[in-house]
Amino acid sequence: MTPEPSSENAAPPLGEAGRLTGVLIDPKKAFADIAARPSWILPVMLMIVVGLVFTYIFTTRIGWDRYFHQVAETNSRMQQMDAQARENAIQMQDKFAPIFGYAAAVVGPPLTALIVGGIIVLMCKIGGAALKFKQTFAMSAWAMLPRVIAGILAVVVMFIKNPEDFNLQNPLAFNFGAFMEPPPNSGKFIYSLATSVDLFTIWTILLLAAGISAAARKAPFSKALILVVAPWIIWVLAASAVAGMFG
Repeated sequence: MTPEPSSENAAPPLGEAGRLTGVLIDPKKAFADIAARPSWILPVMLMIVVGLVFTYIFTTRIGWDRYFHQVAETNSRMQQMDAQARENAIQMQDKFAPIFGYAAAVVGPPLTALIVGGIIVLMCKIGGAALKFKQTFAMSAWAMLPRVIAGILAVVVMFIKNPEDFNLQNPLAFNFGAFMEPPPNSGKFIYSLATSVDLFTIWTILLLAAGISAAARKAPFSKALILVVAPWIIWVLAASAVAGMFG
């Protein structure tokens, strides 16, 4: 059963600002508060704002045309096309990419929190750490705060780096892929796998595990970590396999 704080021992609410700093500094206390009083608007809005800013800066400073030309150089299917057909395809991608970029910035954060929250509540039920979906949804939203920091750093990198050297698929050197040659010099499966193991993803996983452990008394941190890592590994392997076959 999900623990309910007693009226005598319940800690006072942290408030949104308290949760914002607490998730990064004292996650156990912050997630106990989030589980007791679920909310998700602030972290989702922060991710949306950072996503919109990132998309705007990328569109105006780096340019989607440059990005799609770089992708075409490593895409075997694009290389099989004649020059004119390839250029037409790039122009079509360049036309619609900003629209999809802004749409993804708005829809992506709440949708991701919904999916992750759903997976976590299912894993918790399997693992005997019963939580409600509104709790796991809120915890998933707050656990993604490291992505806000990553987005801000990526915007900074766009202004520091030469536009020709900016890698949209791996903008920050906080993963194993940053120390590898990108495809075709490296295998696409291995490169995708390496870029998936990054500091901010690990941070998010640890926050989710801390949230489960804080909200469910029967779930020690080690067990909560397994409940989070298991589906993540499956996702990373599947995504890397797709990248290896069709990337």
